[in-house]
Amino acid sequence: MLYDLFVGEILNGIHNLDIKYLTEIRLRVGLPIVIEISGKRCYLASYGMTDSLNSAIICDRSTIDRVVSIASNNSIHTINDQLVNGYIVYRGGIRIGVAGEFVYVNDKIKTIKNIQALNIRVPHEVKGCSLRAIDNIVHNGRIYNTLVISPAGAGKTTFIRDLAKQILRLQPKSNVLIVDERCEITGVNNGNVAFADMNCDILSNCAKDYAFSNGIRSLRPDVIVTDELSIADLPAVEYAMTCGVKVIATIHASSLIDLKNKPQICDILDKHLFDRFVLLGSTPGEYNGVYDANFECIAL
Repeated sequence: MLYDLFVGEILNGIHNLDIKYLTEIRLRVGLPIVIEISGKRCYLASYGMTDSLNSAIICDRSTIDRVVSIASNNSIHTINDQLVNGYIVYRGGIRIGVAGEFVYVNDKIKTIKNIQALNIRVPHEVKGCSLRAIDNIVHNGRIYNTLVISPAGAGKTTFIRDLAKQILRLQPKSNVLIVDERCEITGVNNGNVAFADMNCDILSNCAKDYAFSNGIRSLRPDVIVTDELSIADLPAVEYAMTCGVKVIATIHASSLIDLKNKPQICDILDKHLFDRFVLLGSTPGEYNGVYDANFECIAL
């Protein structure tokens, strides 16, 4: 699916990479193509990865236009709701971040034009990457409200995707609802789920506040799994928890101190609504610790 986006020397370069370790491709008009592979940032050359600027492939306008056209199935207006939120969802769980000129109408974002840069995030399934933490999240039949913490790109989505599968393995009759706002957890695109071996319900391309409240009423979940909480999402999370629904979520922070310093998160922390905090390492499956509601380390 990733290969469909490219032609020529870019496609040759990607074919010469070990794609299972490729996580990002950054395209900027008139500038070298930057990739992230095995946690390292380097340039893309026709023969694969390189640290040499002289060998790097320069991205031109036609490359940007081709990627956007293919990702939108040659109909950019049909994905405008995604564009105004700064991304495009492509098959296989690929999310393409978009940078360009925002167009406003009546103080509301109407679309993005003159797209200058794309960040193609390549998802990976790392089976079993949550196994070291699962016994602290599901124990004696109880599922704990859990917040997974790490900076962007450190494997939070990969972790909670596997965690959802482990919960269903341990409690196969549980009603698990995945609120997949950006279609990355399940890789859903045009009704097709890339990571489909989960017996659960999925609400995709839907704001969390709506998905939480309506999902609880209509789908009666035991557990809601969701990605990348923002401050605006916290009331929906608290509502779910006070309805007796367990929540597994992720949030951007590089440490527990950074988490505690986030505006408005203190109220959630003070109420001890989350029972577990998982601080991830730099790659999926690496942990800097599992902590209880009092931030006491209970596992490394």
